[in-house]
Amino acid sequence: MPLVLTIAGLLFAFGFIAQGVTKGRTSAFDRKLMLALRTSADPTVPIGPAWLPEVARDITSLGSIVVLTMLTLAVVGYLFLAGTPVVAWLMLLAVFGGIALNDLLKLAFARVRPDFVPHGAQVFTLSFPSGHAALSAIAYLTIGALLARSQPSAAIGLYFMALAALLTVLVGVSRIYLGVHYPTDVLAGWCIGAAWAMACWVIMARLQDQIQPLSPV
Repeated sequence: MPLVLTIAGLLFAFGFIAQGVTKGRTSAFDRKLMLALRTSADPTVPIGPAWLPEVARDITSLGSIVVLTMLTLAVVGYLFLAGTPVVAWLMLLAVFGGIALNDLLKLAFARVRPDFVPHGAQVFTLSFPSGHAALSAIAYLTIGALLARSQPSAAIGLYFMALAALLTVLVGVSRIYLGVHYPTDVLAGWCIGAAWAMACWVIMARLQDQIQPLSPV
């Protein structure tokens, strides 16, 4: 029940953000936060040392479809070899279903990318919600949950979930820092991605009689 309530809360938050975006109420917030990450003398230059944008590009690649697809297929391959095909198929559903969902949302909202700061990375799609934020939340939180479930130690399980959450946050922040997403794009991406991942966890729990606990190989 707590997990279901959390999903409902995340979906409500997504709806609240989406409504604000469509009505233009988030424009001032988005602009102010994005400009706070730029030097006051020249808004085209990100704050921080000269190497920081390159680090941000490295981090943002961890949320790309290419990297997450490779990571997902690697995990799915392990799950099939470990004799847990139900978990493997659910992992595929979580990630590739999430990609499809995010693409549909982008088309539905059709928000253009920020244009008042230069983009620090190449972009080819619409802006809302952030695909990097949503898909990193889906992939890393799902993998973190699988790893946590395989461990008898609660501390190790918490470590895996904290690491997954950290990667998700870093990817999202990098998109704002690079000027390719509004903050509300990223917040909405986190909400819908985490909600989708948790919904897949609920499905896993309901199929637990068919899923053997993962064990180290």
